[in-house]
Amino acid sequence: MTRREMLALASVGALRAQPTPDYKLTIDRVSLEIAPKVTIKTIGYNGTAPGPLLRMKEGQRVTIEVSNNTDEPEIVHWHGLKIPSEVDGSAEEGTPLIPPHRTARYSFTATPAGTRWYHTHVPAMRNLKRGAYTGQFGFLYVEDQAGGFDQEVFLALRDWDPYMTTAGDSMDVAYKYCTINSHALGFGEPLRVKEGQRVMMRILNASATLHKRIAFASHSFKVVAMDGNPVGNPRTVPVLELGPGERVDAVVEMNQPGVWILGSVEDKDRKAGLGIVVEYAGKTNPAQWLTPSKEKWDYTVFGSAGNGPAPEKIPLLIEKKFAGSRWVDKWTINGKSWPKTDPIRVKRSQRYRLVFDNRSDEAHPVHLHRHTFELKSVAATPISGVFKDVVVVPQKSVVEADFVADNPGKTLFHCHQQMHMDYGFMSLLEYDVP
Repeated sequence: MTRREMLALASVGALRAQPTPDYKLTIDRVSLEIAPKVTIKTIGYNGTAPGPLLRMKEGQRVTIEVSNNTDEPEIVHWHGLKIPSEVDGSAEEGTPLIPPHRTARYSFTATPAGTRWYHTHVPAMRNLKRGAYTGQFGFLYVEDQAGGFDQEVFLALRDWDPYMTTAGDSMDVAYKYCTINSHALGFGEPLRVKEGQRVMMRILNASATLHKRIAFASHSFKVVAMDGNPVGNPRTVPVLELGPGERVDAVVEMNQPGVWILGSVEDKDRKAGLGIVVEYAGKTNPAQWLTPSKEKWDYTVFGSAGNGPAPEKIPLLIEKKFAGSRWVDKWTINGKSWPKTDPIRVKRSQRYRLVFDNRSDEAHPVHLHRHTFELKSVAATPISGVFKDVVVVPQKSVVEADFVADNPGKTLFHCHQQMHMDYGFMSLLEYDVP
């Protein structure tokens, strides 16, 4: 038995002496009827996918009890929270895995406020019934003081039934079905609204690998937060674009009575189910879709132009290594693949500038655990006032972001595309001991 397994079992043995948990999650098999005669069999939380909304107050000390009813070790990552490495939900950081048919507890202080989420963080490799390909995901919302809306909805974009396919000479993952939350477009209850309402839409791309562009026929989105963090310059846009792991909070004014479709701008994805019907009170006509404008998604419009003096820079060169015909490409950071990547060394309380230099022909949603960073440059365009924990670095492009090393402990940095992470795109940020 490894030391990590012993720690996990020790935590299990201490459960009886602890008070009643604030939340309980059970990891187990789930059957989802996402559309007529289409049932997805997967692993989820509490019999659903997405799992239950975990809603808590900022600064609240919470305990979440997680029971693993599967035959494989599991773990839960609390994405976007500023919490210790031991409970962050990453084995690479030192969080113990939950052994099969065992129970463990995660206790932490809920911070910062905003739209966070939780999900499994185990590798999948070529097992498409493991890791982020399963239904193990859900919203975690740390309440903030923002108001100005009449209704609040949480919408998770998801792909289902993955399979391996050939992309050029390499292998990649494709999907048969898509949903928003647990239903495909046209199946399940519509989102019901009233004319004059302002609806807060908290949207998550919970796909294991794919970027998503969505629109709401005849309506626009006023983006007020990204990854749960208020943006410096809220803007109204016709289309939202999210890489895996990203969240957008947007207020939509219900000023076009009718029955409309909110969904993917890609016909293929909408036909596969990525959409939801939005129905105004008293309206019963068939749901309509209108093709939106082809406006480019641009982080910089949600911030201001200045980026300030640059602190110490940490270059992170991203490259792809061809692994052979009909095989999965490997990824490197500064020339090395996990677990041989060099750690990113930082000193407590200092500010650093991460330079994400993507030399590959694919976009990457890069994620830094346990910290928030401020975008400073996107493809040579200066920016400030946009704080995130996942940022999509376009192909053949550079994105720079500043962060303060204010949460000591091992911290994982990786691409949030499951296959990229599994095949080398991962490193640890480590604090120097004073």
